[in-house]
Amino acid sequence: MSLRVCFKPTITSTLGRQFTPVASIISTQARSYSILNRATMSSPAPAPQRRFENPAVFVCDIQEKFRPAIHEFDKVISTTSKLLRASTVLSLPVFVTTQNRSRLGDTVAELKPHLARTTVKADIDKTRFSMFIPPILSDPVFSSPAQVAIVGIESHICVTQTALDLLAAGHKVYVLADGVSSTNKEEVPIALARLRQAGAVVTSSESWIYELMGDAAVPEFKGIVNLVKDTGKETKGALGGLVGSKI
Repeated sequence: MSLRVCFKPTITSTLGRQFTPVASIISTQARSYSILNRATMSSPAPAPQRRFENPAVFVCDIQEKFRPAIHEFDKVISTTSKLLRASTVLSLPVFVTTQNRSRLGDTVAELKPHLARTTVKADIDKTRFSMFIPPILSDPVFSSPAQVAIVGIESHICVTQTALDLLAAGHKVYVLADGVSSTNKEEVPIALARLRQAGAVVTSSESWIYELMGDAAVPEFKGIVNLVKDTGKETKGALGGLVGSKI
């Protein structure tokens, strides 16, 4: 009789030690999952980030005196206008040059309204062919690697030397094929092939703009979509006139 009395509490004690902690663990895990779910639901989604951290736009020597000489000059202007409008929407820094302004004239009138609305960091007259001259290269934008889109003229001279200088300084260069040209159209594909081999990216204005954003959730996306729709006809004309099968 004494054995039975002593044995039963031992079983009860053992069973209690085996099963009570399991129920406690399940209850604790359930509370943890509930807290985790509430925390996850209440945490804001991360803000969308642009793909390019330090973009800039170069407008190279698009001047009045070149108007009758440059192949498809009006297409260069239309692409540059679109790029400047995008620069306004995206708040991009813009750098503009002219080559010997007193003799070759100011930047064309069609671009002036767009330049007035953008953040023009420099508008400089030069004699050097490259745009990447001290007043521009000393700008804070270029204190870290930048992603620079170039439009303008001439493809094989000022555009080429600007791109080569930017590359040598460690920047990423995008030459927009629907926004560059030369007096002789045959110079354009030669220049683009050379620049591609040197490390520049030869692309289109629309591709660069969308790559810059990188995410349809960025606040400026709707404004850019409207711009692309608004300039669709001009973009098609520029691609057909300046690019075709040249690249």
